[in-house]
Amino acid sequence: MAFMFLRETIRTYRERDPAARSWLEVLLCYPGLHSLMWHRLSHWLWQHDLRLLGRFSSHIARWLTGIEIHPAAKIGRRLVIDHGMGVVIGETAEVGDDCYFYHQVTLGVARTSGGKRHPTVGNNVIIGAGAKVLGPIRVGDNARVGSNAVVLDNVPDDTTVVGIPARSVDRSPTRDRRVPAFDPYGIPCDDSLDPLLHDLDQMHCELAELEARVARLAEEQMRQRQAAAE
Repeated sequence: MAFMFLRETIRTYRERDPAARSWLEVLLCYPGLHSLMWHRLSHWLWQHDLRLLGRFSSHIARWLTGIEIHPAAKIGRRLVIDHGMGVVIGETAEVGDDCYFYHQVTLGVARTSGGKRHPTVGNNVIIGAGAKVLGPIRVGDNARVGSNAVVLDNVPDDTTVVGIPARSVDRSPTRDRRVPAFDPYGIPCDDSLDPLLHDLDQMHCELAELEARVARLAEEQMRQRQAAAE
C-alpha cells in the first residue's frame, strides 16, 4: 500500500507540475510529497492511540518541510501541495481526492470550540496561494478558491470564490477538471474581478451618474429662475 501510494503520488506530481523532470527529482526534492509521506506515518500512529508519537512525527515533518498537517486530519489520494511552505491543515480537516494546494494555504478554525472545527474539502479542488478556509464548512467538488481569499461559508460544487470575505464569480464549465486552469497567484486569467471590487466600481459609476444628473437639474433650475426674473 505504501509503495502504491508513493508511485501514484509521484506520477500525479509529474503530470501536474511542468517543473518535475523525473520521478527521482520528485522523490528527493518535493516537500509536498515528503509531508504526505510523514503524514501517513503520523496518521497511523494517531489511529492506533499513539497520540504523542503521532504529534511528534508531525512536528518533525513540519520542521523538515514547512508544512503542518495534524496527524488526525484525513487526506485523500493524489493531493499535490505545490511549494508548500506555510501550509496548515488542522485536526478535523478532511481533504478529498485529486486536490491541489499552493503555498500558505490554511484549513483552520473560525472560532475555538469542540467537535468538527475545520473544513471539509471535496474532490478536484484547487486552493490558491495564501487562501484561508476557516471553520466547519464544505468546499464542494471541482471548486476553486482564489489567491488570498478568506472563505467562511460553504462553497457549492463547480464554483470559484475570490476576495475577503470570499464570494463566488462566474466560471465557465471545464471538461477536464484535473487541469488547474485558474488564478492561483492573484493574476486574473480572464476578465473576472474580485466581486467586492466590481461592486465598488459599479457604485462609483452610479454615483458619478447621479452627480451629473443633479448638476443638470441645478442648471435647469437656474435658467428657469433667470427667465422668470426677466
